[in-house]
Amino acid sequence: MALSGAGLVVALIFGVILLIQAFKVHVLWGLAYLFVPFAALVYVVKYWEDARKPFLYSLLSLPLLIGGSVLAGLGS
Repeated sequence: MALSGAGLVVALIFGVILLIQAFKVHVLWGLAYLFVPFAALVYVVKYWEDARKPFLYSLLSLPLLIGGSVLAGLGS
């Protein structure tokens, strides 16, 4: 449970960092990031140089989320 929580916190932190970067590019990018499905992915691809680090760090949350879920499933 704590492992999944840590993964969620990591994903949330770097998602917010990407959101702030999108708003810095243009207000419409930030709003699209918030409200339009897949706009975040389009933003990351289009502005890869700026979004690379936070995006890759956010991917670090996946093993934590998956590992925590597996361990929680084994424990029940």
